[in-house]
Amino acid sequence: MIFDISPVAFTFSIVDKTLYVRWYGLFFASTFVYGILIFRYMFGREGRPKDDVYDLVLYVIGGTVIGARLGHVLLYNPHYYFTHPMKIFAVWEGGLASHGAVLGILAGVWLYSRQAQDQSFLWVCDRIGLAVPLSGCLIRIGNFFNSEILGTPTDLPWGVVFARVDSLPRHPVQLYEAFCYLLIFLIQFRYYLKHGNAGPEGYLFGRFFIFVFGTRFFMEFFKEEQTAYATGLTLNLGQWLSIPAVSLGFYLVWRAKRAAVRIKQGLAVPPMP
Repeated sequence: MIFDISPVAFTFSIVDKTLYVRWYGLFFASTFVYGILIFRYMFGREGRPKDDVYDLVLYVIGGTVIGARLGHVLLYNPHYYFTHPMKIFAVWEGGLASHGAVLGILAGVWLYSRQAQDQSFLWVCDRIGLAVPLSGCLIRIGNFFNSEILGTPTDLPWGVVFARVDSLPRHPVQLYEAFCYLLIFLIQFRYYLKHGNAGPEGYLFGRFFIFVFGTRFFMEFFKEEQTAYATGLTLNLGQWLSIPAVSLGFYLVWRAKRAAVRIKQGLAVPPMP
């Protein structure tokens, strides 16, 4: 398959300037639109004020953009950006890192939970851990349209030639990852529909780290190296960063299950419903 679709979805003019809207930008922006819908559903299902969702989304948007950009700057190309510091702000040129986005989202959720009533940090994070995998799915589809985060060359029949890059058939690893994230979202959502607010705090969030970053670790074997300074290492940067994330996930799951047992035995007080 030869992929040669323009990364620009459409253009429009304002005064004498032409603005380009990319497929990636549309997919990225759509994550916040569906996020509002899903969170309004969850808040309504659990008796929380639905309008609180808009405050949460503002914190999450800020955390996502700032964290993802700084993650890319500091982890993937620090020499270039420290040499050209004004380029740090040129987000329209591309460059967002998912590991940085997660840290940014956590910072935003922490700030939100400090002023929200009856919405603890882990309570919100559990619901973030449900919704974010679908965001990852849409963003990876956007990466595919951008012909970026390329897979390694392959002779398999479903290899994709990204005509704007080279003539090599490659693993469509962006689509592999997108499918996995969609599946994770469905698994998380199914658990939520079955257990709702009865699940132990931190459990869904822990599963998010295990599933998403476990998938990321495996998928990196099918990707081209994205950082020049990490070339030649047994594991690439994305895999090294995924290991502590998966470890944190196992800790959160263990902690949540331990808390659930203590509540069942009457040794602890359950969280506010």
